[in-house]
Amino acid sequence: MQKKMKTSRAAAKRFKVTGSGKLMRNKAYKRHILTKKSTKRKRNLRQDSVVDETNVKNMRKILPYV
Repeated sequence: MQKKMKTSRAAAKRFKVTGSGKLMRNKAYKRHILTKKSTKRKRNLRQDSVVDETNVKNMRKILPYV
């Protein structure tokens, strides 16, 4: 009998999958020290971005059912 694989709960909370199957992530540098960052820069940090292809293989291992 084959065991079920476990999903990394930390990763499951941080990444989501688009309809086409791409992984989306939040951008870094938006937690603190925001006063010196421009409004435009902070606004651009709000957008989700696609996980880079070099990381996707590892991400699929820790998110087997996503």
